[in-house]
Parts: sequence; C-alpha cells; structure tokens
Amino acid sequence: MALDFLAGCVGGAAGVLVGHPFDTVKVRLQVQNVEKPLYRGTMHCFQSIIKQESAFGLYKGIGSPMMGLTFINALVFGVQGNALRALGKDTPLHQFLAGSAAGAIQCVICCPMELAKTRMQLQGTGESKYKLKSKNYKNSLDCLVKIYRKEGLRGINRGMVSTFLRETPSFGFYFLTYDCLTRYLGCEAEDSYIIPKLLLAGGMSGIVSWISTYPVDVIKSRLQADGVGGVVRYKGILDCIRKSYHDEGWRVFTRGLTSTLLRAFPVNATTFATVTVFLMYMRSEDNQIRGDLSGCEAGPAIQQPSSL
Repeated sequence: MALDFLAGCVGGAAGVLVGHPFDTVKVRLQVQNVEKPLYRGTMHCFQSIIKQESAFGLYKGIGSPMMGLTFINALVFGVQGNALRALGKDTPLHQFLAGSAAGAIQCVICCPMELAKTRMQLQGTGESKYKLKSKNYKNSLDCLVKIYRKEGLRGINRGMVSTFLRETPSFGFYFLTYDCLTRYLGCEAEDSYIIPKLLLAGGMSGIVSWISTYPVDVIKSRLQADGVGGVVRYKGILDCIRKSYHDEGWRVFTRGLTSTLLRAFPVNATTFATVTVFLMYMRSEDNQIRGDLSGCEAGPAIQQPSSL
C-alpha cells in the first residue's frame, strides 16, 4: 500500500518538471482581458513570456505544484490503489469510482496549491524582466500567507467548489481510460515494448481527462484570478459562467485548451509510466527477496500494470 503513495510521489515530481511551462501558458490565456489581449495564441504566448520574462518566466509558480502535486499524486495513486482493492474486483466501473474518490479527496490540497500557482503565474504579466513592478509575492508560500492574512480561510479555498466539480469526474475518466488502454495494448511486465505502450496510455488518459471537464477548469482559473489588481468581477460560479459567456461567447470555455492538451500528453505519459515502472521494479525486488527467503523463484512484478 505504501508503494502506491511513494510511486505517485515520484511520478508527480517528474510530471511537474515536464508540464509546468504549458500550464503557465494555459493560465495566461484563460484569464487575459478579451478587450485588450496580450497574446494571440499558444505559440505567441510562449514567445512573449520568454522574450519579456526569460525562460524562467515559464516556470513561475513551480514551487507550489512541485510541493503540492508531488504530494497530491502520492495521495491520488495511493487512494486510487487502496479504493480499488477495497472495491474488490478490478472492473472499468471500479476504476472510475476509485479514480473519482481519489480526485475528490485531493481537492483539499489541490485548491490552495492551484490558487497560489495561478496568482504567481499572473504576477508581472506583460512586464519586462528588467522592469518588473508588480511583484507582490516572493514565492508560493508567501502568496498563500498573504492571501490568508487578507481574506482568511475562505480566501485560501477560493475556487474549492469548481475544483471539486472538475477533479472528481476528471480523475474517474483518467484511471478508466488508462485501464482500458493498457488492457487493449496488452501491457505486460515482460513485454519489450511496455514503456512506449505505457507512455501512450498515460498520455491519452491525460487528454481524455482534461477534455472531459475543461470548461470547469476555465471557470476555476477565472475565480481564482478574480481580485488580482483589486477588481472583483464574479460573485460565484454561476455568475462567472454567465458573464464569461455574455462577454466572450462559448469559445471562452475552450480558451487555453491547445496548450493544455500539449501539456497533458507528455505530463501524464511521464507520470503514469514513471508510477507503473516504479511499482513494477519495487514489487519485482520485493518478490525476489521473498523468493530468495523461501527458496522459490519470484514471479512477474505486475501482470496487469493498469491495476495500480
């Protein structure tokens, strides 16, 4: 059981390093002013950030997800693995339910972490790296402390309901897709092509997961960015949906989707492959030790990698 948490921790750290630049672009595109947009699209946003803020601008706010997502992935894979065992039989429905449970539980950590990440990513938007005037936060922890002092616990948990509405079904589809694809591709421990298969299954799982709830993510980002600069626009989720649709039409709910999907594949391919290979290796070592002690030869580490 502890291996599920440890594997998620390792996989989470690997995923953050690969995907954070794409996440920065996604947030910038989601919350920019439609009347005075700074960026024309995904590539223009990438180029503008690097030109104005250097490549380090793409990694603004990485401290929060590096600390938070590493633990969140440990929690997600740990809860999913234990929930699946508690449900008994490994079926697609149980994969979805176990994943949804994991997604719901991690919202307590995910929401404050994403709030800090969003505020840090928006800090200094459009300003030159040599003339940065609006640096309100030193780092992610300083950001959360200042929000807490100003707004209390309610401020720290801004966007909690929208985060819950996004994460619960999203993680259900995440694990369901991975399970179905690994079964279809025949991912076995002794397969010489297991790494490419795991990368493909993990990447596609991330894409399906994001597409399933992306409009909710747009609303979450807008609610968490609301109030930056002293102007509060939204009273809540429904008010945010109404005003966003009224001002920008239905396309507002797909803003930033390109950068999100570009990020989703490599991040989740890396995360899932790292988690699965880590579990296979650790269980293989454990089986080998037990086999040596009992005088028996150890069997395969994982017959079905999807059953994390």
